[in-house]
Amino acid sequence: MSRISKWSEIMRNITLIGQLGLSLVVPVLICLFACYFLTTRFHVGGWVYIPGFILGIGSSAMSACKVYQSVTGGKDGKKDDRGPSFNRHI
Repeated sequence: MSRISKWSEIMRNITLIGQLGLSLVVPVLICLFACYFLTTRFHVGGWVYIPGFILGIGSSAMSACKVYQSVTGGKDGKKDDRGPSFNRHI
Protein backbone atom coordinates (compact mmCIF):
# COMPACT_ATOMS: atom_id res chain seq x y z
CA MET A 1 0.00 0.00 0.00
CA SER A 2 1.50 3.31 -0.99
CA ARG A 3 1.78 6.35 1.27
CA ILE A 4 -0.84 8.26 -0.68
CA SER A 5 -3.43 5.53 -0.35
CA LYS A 6 -2.71 5.25 3.39
CA TRP A 7 -3.25 8.98 3.83
CA SER A 8 -6.40 8.93 1.76
CA GLU A 9 -7.75 6.06 3.90
CA ILE A 10 -6.88 7.96 7.09
CA MET A 11 -8.54 11.14 5.83
CA ARG A 12 -11.61 9.15 4.74
CA ASN A 13 -11.96 7.65 8.21
CA ILE A 14 -11.51 11.04 9.90
CA THR A 15 -14.20 12.47 7.64
CA LEU A 16 -16.57 9.62 8.46
CA ILE A 17 -16.00 10.10 12.19
CA GLY A 18 -16.71 13.82 11.81
CA GLN A 19 -19.87 13.12 9.84
CA LEU A 20 -21.05 10.62 12.44
CA GLY A 21 -20.37 13.12 15.22
CA LEU A 22 -22.30 15.85 13.45
CA SER A 23 -25.19 13.52 12.74
CA LEU A 24 -25.36 12.72 16.46
CA VAL A 25 -25.12 16.30 17.79
CA VAL A 26 -27.04 18.47 15.32
CA PRO A 27 -30.54 16.91 15.65
CA VAL A 28 -30.42 17.24 19.45
CA LEU A 29 -29.37 20.88 19.17
CA ILE A 30 -32.11 21.65 16.65
CA CYS A 31 -34.77 20.09 18.88
CA LEU A 32 -33.50 21.95 21.95
CA PHE A 33 -33.46 25.22 19.99
CA ALA A 34 -37.07 24.55 18.95
CA CYS A 35 -37.94 23.99 22.62
CA TYR A 36 -36.23 27.25 23.54
CA PHE A 37 -38.21 29.03 20.83
CA LEU A 38 -41.46 27.54 22.16
CA THR A 39 -40.73 28.56 25.73
CA THR A 40 -39.70 32.13 24.90
CA ARG A 41 -42.17 32.92 22.13
CA PHE A 42 -45.32 31.12 23.29
CA HIS A 43 -44.53 30.92 27.03
CA VAL A 44 -44.87 27.15 27.15
CA GLY A 45 -43.59 25.60 30.36
CA GLY A 46 -40.18 24.06 30.84
CA TRP A 47 -41.66 20.58 30.52
CA VAL A 48 -41.38 20.89 26.74
CA TYR A 49 -37.62 20.28 26.96
CA ILE A 50 -38.17 16.65 28.01
CA PRO A 51 -40.05 15.51 24.87
CA GLY A 52 -37.80 17.74 22.76
CA PHE A 53 -34.71 16.03 24.13
CA ILE A 54 -36.24 12.59 23.59
CA LEU A 55 -37.16 13.47 20.00
CA GLY A 56 -33.64 14.82 19.45
CA ILE A 57 -32.06 11.61 20.72
CA GLY A 58 -34.35 9.54 18.50
CA SER A 59 -33.63 11.59 15.42
CA SER A 60 -29.89 11.54 16.06
CA ALA A 61 -30.00 7.74 16.40
CA MET A 62 -31.90 7.52 13.12
CA SER A 63 -29.45 9.77 11.29
CA ALA A 64 -26.49 7.85 12.74
CA CYS A 65 -28.09 4.64 11.48
CA LYS A 66 -28.44 6.20 8.02
CA VAL A 67 -24.78 7.24 8.04
CA TYR A 68 -23.77 3.71 9.06
CA GLN A 69 -25.88 2.19 6.30
CA SER A 70 -24.42 4.52 3.69
CA VAL A 71 -20.87 3.66 4.80
CA THR A 72 -21.40 -0.10 4.93
CA GLY A 73 -23.23 -0.21 1.64
CA GLY A 74 -26.90 -0.46 2.34
CA LYS A 75 -29.12 -3.01 3.93
CA ASP A 76 -26.61 -4.76 6.20
CA GLY A 77 -26.14 -7.66 3.79
CA LYS A 78 -29.80 -8.60 3.60
CA LYS A 79 -31.00 -9.65 0.18
CA ASP A 80 -34.33 -8.39 -1.08
CA ASP A 81 -36.29 -11.51 -2.13
CA ARG A 82 -39.68 -9.97 -2.78
CA GLY A 83 -39.47 -10.36 -6.54
CA PRO A 84 -40.51 -7.79 -9.12
CA SER A 85 -43.24 -5.33 -8.31
CA PHE A 86 -45.10 -2.67 -10.25
CA ASN A 87 -42.21 -0.19 -10.17
CA ARG A 88 -39.35 -2.69 -10.04
CA HIS A 89 -38.91 -5.08 -12.94
CA ILE A 90 -36.34 -7.76 -13.62
